[in-house]
Amino acid sequence: MAKPLSDQDKRKQISVRGLAGVENVADLKTNFNRHLHFTLVKDRNVATKRDYYFALANTVRDHLVGRWIRTQQHYYEKDPKRVYYLSLEFYMGRTLQNTMVNLALENACDEATYQLGLDMEELQDIEEDAGLGNGGLGRLAACFLDSMASLGLAAYGYGIRYEFGIFNQKIQNGWQVEEADDWLRYGNPWEKARPEYMRPVHFYGRVEHGPDGVKWVDTQVVLALPYDTPVPGYRNNIVNTMRLWSAKAPCDFNLKDFNVGGYIQAVLDRNLAENISRVLYPNDNFFEGKELRLKQEYFVVAATLQDIIRRFKASKFGSTEFVRMDLSALPDKVAIQLNDTHPAMAIPELMRILVDLEKLTWDKRAEFGLSWAWDIVVRTCAYTNHTVLPEALERWPVDLFQNLLPRHLEIIYEINRRHLERVAKLFPGDMDRMRRMSLIEEGDMKKINMAHLCIVGSHAVNGVARIHSEIIKNTVFKDFYEVDPHKFQNKTNGITPRRWLVMCNPGLAEVIAERIGEDYIRDLDQLKKLLDFVDDDAFIRDIAKVKQENKLKFAAHLEEHYKVKINPNSMFDVQVKRIHEYKRQLLNCLHIITLYNRIKKEPNKAWTPRTIMIGGKAAPGYHTAKMIIKLITSIGDVVNNDPVVGDRLKVIFLENYRVTLAEKVIPASDLSEQISTAGTEASGTGNMKFMLNGALTIGTMDGANVEMAEEAGEENLFIFGMRVPDVEAMDKKGYDAHSYYNRIPELKRAMDQISGGFFSPGQPGLFQDLVNMLMNHDRFKVFADYEAYIKCQEKVSALYKDPTAWTKMVIHNIAGCGKFSSDRTISQYAREIWGMEPSLEKIAAPDDPR
Repeated sequence: MAKPLSDQDKRKQISVRGLAGVENVADLKTNFNRHLHFTLVKDRNVATKRDYYFALANTVRDHLVGRWIRTQQHYYEKDPKRVYYLSLEFYMGRTLQNTMVNLALENACDEATYQLGLDMEELQDIEEDAGLGNGGLGRLAACFLDSMASLGLAAYGYGIRYEFGIFNQKIQNGWQVEEADDWLRYGNPWEKARPEYMRPVHFYGRVEHGPDGVKWVDTQVVLALPYDTPVPGYRNNIVNTMRLWSAKAPCDFNLKDFNVGGYIQAVLDRNLAENISRVLYPNDNFFEGKELRLKQEYFVVAATLQDIIRRFKASKFGSTEFVRMDLSALPDKVAIQLNDTHPAMAIPELMRILVDLEKLTWDKRAEFGLSWAWDIVVRTCAYTNHTVLPEALERWPVDLFQNLLPRHLEIIYEINRRHLERVAKLFPGDMDRMRRMSLIEEGDMKKINMAHLCIVGSHAVNGVARIHSEIIKNTVFKDFYEVDPHKFQNKTNGITPRRWLVMCNPGLAEVIAERIGEDYIRDLDQLKKLLDFVDDDAFIRDIAKVKQENKLKFAAHLEEHYKVKINPNSMFDVQVKRIHEYKRQLLNCLHIITLYNRIKKEPNKAWTPRTIMIGGKAAPGYHTAKMIIKLITSIGDVVNNDPVVGDRLKVIFLENYRVTLAEKVIPASDLSEQISTAGTEASGTGNMKFMLNGALTIGTMDGANVEMAEEAGEENLFIFGMRVPDVEAMDKKGYDAHSYYNRIPELKRAMDQISGGFFSPGQPGLFQDLVNMLMNHDRFKVFADYEAYIKCQEKVSALYKDPTAWTKMVIHNIAGCGKFSSDRTISQYAREIWGMEPSLEKIAAPDDPR
């Protein structure tokens, strides 16, 4: 007898998940069994859960392949302008469910697996995250790939196939412990190795200047082996490519300089070359000037540019010979977007290719009729800035370059010479401006300022939220803005509504679709139609019900995986992001302690119950960030075990925060904490995900929070604290933490508890470094916003007691989310930087006649 329909089986009725036609389901079952058979035939006859996952992944992948081939064929024939998104990070998460969503296969796969006696959610949980990123910058690249495919752009993501992605975080005795992320251990069904496109990359060596030009000789060669991953657009039959390079030693590596008995060692030394793609550097918003990192940056750039130029020369209406030899047309057919300064080497490398290999002249002062290399480079490249924190800006020592990339150093010197010549013409005698604007920073150690290289070598420079784009023009890059104001643009970040709504929150996606149809998934601006339902009791009820279901589901997840019980009727107050002083998890901690002290003081008052969840990874070498984690877990130990408090306040540290955990916690959140010091968070994108998923925001006027308040109405966010001008004024007059400590009794009490060992009874001095930092050298002015934050949190608690008013505010927020789709962001990049036109048209499916 059939089982009664559980809630999980009712998912099959959800319309945004695609139609489960009978033939479709039958085909999927057939193909699933075929894949399972070939998996098992090799060595076993009992299938494991993992076998079932691979069978399902390969079945879904089959639906991608025909579309992938047809899309690439379509580009080859139409020969559109192509955009190359270069990034050292692509934080993709899992691929299976996203592919099913974009191909409208989710209901059919659910039905097929159900009929085979399997639970699709369980199979999805077997997939490893592709954690090839640290946080915002890497996840933005992933959202952009989804939008570029969904908008029909001929786009390619290029990066590194790290063998080990961002570390897995374990919490032991309240401390972060890192373990390696061996994500490829069981194989990756979504990638296809392409050895036929392997490319050599050169390092070290020396430069020879001869009568027939410049030669870079005696180099060490590493091979770049590409792996392609399909990137499906949303239901438009387009499948683009993400190409990640893996480092491989050449066969003769270390053997040409043959030394007797050195053969074994030479083969073992191949690892040295292959280490280039071994591991992702785990720093977010921090520059670590290591040679291996510079090798990674040049490796991805050199391999990618060879690929770009090969494709430029070859692709022209069905011919395989090199037909396009005139590289002056490069900017008409190729756009290169640099995701931060990490791929900045693309600028000197493209110059090297054009001048040394293709024999173009540097600039227009050359003989008439020849295209000039520098003009091609500038018109091709564009640069996105992601941060104004000085410790994050890349400044590479010149002597490292001299050794590793001697020819590129010469080219950078020449770029700088010409650049400073131009500055001197515009500002005669202004030596200080010359010093500030140079690509080379003089000092104890000469350094190359990679941001300056990017600005000089690009035709467009953009920030990632309006306030950030203004800050770069007025402060860090002010001199460059005065010389080239036309280069500077804003492109406010966005998120893909496919992963961050349809996939992670199908209940909400469906409630919205019942009111305004499904088109909003492609055109998120349509969410403003929800304003018509802000007073509709049934809609208010439906929105609240979905949130409650998500909270119950997340509470069950926490209980199952972390053995913690939480009150699902409490407010879920969530701060998830990398641990960093500027993000001010410490301000959150001070609020928790203050709330705890208030409950202890008046235990009989009707407090709004809260479950405060904080999650995020600390860079392994960032001592302060690791201490912040220890403080959070220590506060939790005290608060969660105090019988007076009960379940009115709980503090949970969410271990191993990553894309897949975000997809679970964000739909369950009530309150989103976006509390960085004004002027420090370039944009933020987690803020947008919470807003789209029906959480309210408590935040400063920083990054995209400013535009979120503008879109939803400032009265529908909990905005507090200093604005950028207030912070600047305080920097001028000096920030005095002690004055706040002495003036505000609750702040003093909280700080005394931290420093006195109340939260570390065994080691009273444990948090002395944090206390000392907050009292004496806090760059991010935590105390200056403490009072405003506490008052604002009181308003949050009061509103939460009125569920109808709270939910109405939520609806205003969801309705204001349209701007924050990465589809809008990418349309602006396409039109305003790349010179391309996005399109919502479908191409023919593989089974359609052409």
